[in-house]
Amino acid sequence: MMRQVRRGPAVPPGQPAYGTPGPSAPPYGAGVPQQPSYTDGQGYDEGAGYGDYDSGYNTGQVYGAPGGGSGGPGGPQGGPARGPRSAPNWRRRIKWTALTLATVLIVTSVATYFWADSKLRREVDLSKVIDRPESGSGTNYLIVGSDSREGMSKADEKKLHTGGAPGKRTDSMMILHVGDNGDTLISLPRDSNVTIPTFRGSTSGKIRPAMGQNKLNAAYAFDGPTLLVRTIEYNTGLHIDHYCEIGFQGFAKIVDAVGGVDITIDQAFKDKYSGADFKAGKQTLNGEQALAFVRTRHAFAASDLQRTKNQQKFLAALAHQVATPSTVLNPFKFYPTMGAGLDSLIVDKDMSLWDLASMFWAMKGVSSGDGKSMNMPISGSTGGNLVWDKAKVKTLVDELKNDQAVTVSGN
Repeated sequence: MMRQVRRGPAVPPGQPAYGTPGPSAPPYGAGVPQQPSYTDGQGYDEGAGYGDYDSGYNTGQVYGAPGGGSGGPGGPQGGPARGPRSAPNWRRRIKWTALTLATVLIVTSVATYFWADSKLRREVDLSKVIDRPESGSGTNYLIVGSDSREGMSKADEKKLHTGGAPGKRTDSMMILHVGDNGDTLISLPRDSNVTIPTFRGSTSGKIRPAMGQNKLNAAYAFDGPTLLVRTIEYNTGLHIDHYCEIGFQGFAKIVDAVGGVDITIDQAFKDKYSGADFKAGKQTLNGEQALAFVRTRHAFAASDLQRTKNQQKFLAALAHQVATPSTVLNPFKFYPTMGAGLDSLIVDKDMSLWDLASMFWAMKGVSSGDGKSMNMPISGSTGGNLVWDKAKVKTLVDELKNDQAVTVSGN
């Protein structure tokens, strides 16, 4: 005869199910139901404390917690029941990550603004300029490169081939017009023949008599930025809104901070006075080489005009280099470059960082072909000084005042 398994009695009320630790737990250990006994043909053995064969099985309470788990009541740990682990809330995580990044960006931007604003040297008071022409449309910046040796040691002067001449003179002067019909960059040759009119002394505050015909850079040498602005406004009729000046050493520091500037030189040239020694072709100039490039004039037949063209070309390349993602997005390059620039610039008292940024982006735009760069129109020379073409200058100024596209061409 086949052996038959006898089914035990149902679990009495209050007694734990199979596998549930408790006072009446089977001796075989928690979570392991006692095996039924076998008899020869007599059916299931009647073991006390054992439930019906189906008791608890259909509800999933075999070997522990409801649902077959082992961590709920009656599980091997005897702890609270655990449901399935919930999926991570990615939408919430992304939201908080974006909020954190936005906060960091805002705080960094505000801190950078106040840091940069505190470094601007607002030293030029344009309110001292007398008899000014009316403002036109757009904004006119006077950008000056001076031969200031401020902060330079004798070793620096020798390295940069600047010499040790006292005082300051203008090595380059440009008017940048920023408007809605294209930006225009106009170089003013320093040997331009102009009238230096009556002016208010920047230190004394007294009205000084006119000096008559002279070179344009003499105005700066006589009484600094305010007389230079007064002279340009008097000879052009164009209102100058902002003034920006940089010296020799500051210029070289900016170039070095940005890691050098890539430029293509059309023709090889040398100049023992500036230290220039360049081959034709594309190359990267460091601060010392860049200063030599923009200062050289003895190597060219049309010395002053060719130098202004080189200055425009290099400044455009510098603006482009500074604005590249490798500089703007790299804090180890961006902050040293900005620091070098702000430490070196002298601006008017009304110049804001936004004005400075507008000037910079306009220069970059001109270099990218979105504007026009030119020399002041020249009709001839007298006593070694360049004479402006009065008819063309009048047309040019009228177009700039009315913020029209410039049709006049320069030399």
